Amino acid sequence: MKKCLLAVTGLFLMLVVIACDDSSSNKKEENNIKEMVHDYSVNRVDDGTASITSEELIVTDSNNKETTYDLPEDEFFVSIAPFMKATHPCTNHSLTGCQGELVEKEFDVYIQDDEGNVVIDETMTSFKNGFIDLWLPRNKTFQVKIEHGGKVSESEISTFEGDNTCITTMQLS
Repeated sequence: MKKCLLAVTGLFLMLVVIACDDSSSNKKEENNIKEMVHDYSVNRVDDGTASITSEELIVTDSNNKETTYDLPEDEFFVSIAPFMKATHPCTNHSLTGCQGELVEKEFDVYIQDDEGNVVIDETMTSFKNGFIDLWLPRNKTFQVKIEHGGKVSESEISTFEGDNTCITTMQLS
């Protein structure tokens, strides 16, 4: 009888621990936010508008109801629009409104942190809005180098609270 009671108690405690562990639900929520950001970036959502600050995704539906979603604690969203001739001033990226010059073009993107660790070294294609979306570690400074068609742009960006999520200053030359 005691063994059965101990087994039931142990099983109950395991279930309580699993139910209280929200790390998997937090990861799922982070993935949902990232997926939502991506869907707005590539125009998979046509109801309302969306913009993104260093801390939150702000979605406004067609009835002007605004909903905010917290971004992951350890990742920072930044969208870069390399350009040759035309750009626009921007601080917080409008996922549904910002338009870059170089649409659906391939870029060699190289990013390293201030300690020299390579974070990204790959060829990426800009979306129809001319932007390249990135999720970078928070609270760091990065050196960014973007190449396209023999032209290069280099810049320093950072991912601290209040930093820009829209980078429209990287002119290729």
